[in-house]
Amino acid sequence: MRLVSLLAILLVFPVLEIWLLITLADEYGWTFLIYLLLVGVLGWRLLRDEKANLQRGFTQGMPMTGNPLAAVLGSAKNLVAGVLLLIPGVLTDIIALVLLLLPGTSLRGQAPAGRAANDDIIEGEYRKVDEPPRPRLPEQ
Repeated sequence: MRLVSLLAILLVFPVLEIWLLITLADEYGWTFLIYLLLVGVLGWRLLRDEKANLQRGFTQGMPMTGNPLAAVLGSAKNLVAGVLLLIPGVLTDIIALVLLLLPGTSLRGQAPAGRAANDDIIEGEYRKVDEPPRPRLPEQ
């Protein structure tokens, strides 16, 4: 039953997307084409920026968390939204917008569990104690 419903969604979604594209293009004309181009450019820029954020997350997050998966999961939602914005269509744009508006669980700003954050200041006093010189052994 799940396979049948998945196949139905995979077959109905592109047909609905194409029908909606044709209907909106007929209704709005060139402005709809400009909309599709602008959304495609926004998707491309989102992918490019998330790629840079992902690389930065690997270089800065790896020493902190020790887990490369944490950097990937933080940007996965935005990467999927960028790909959906690149695909021409209104339904994919709506899904991408919902993904972008959902709050994300980014692990970049959090201290890893079980390790110190190294932001505590430990105050104390010290004094230098000079040890007396050691006696030299006689040479033989």
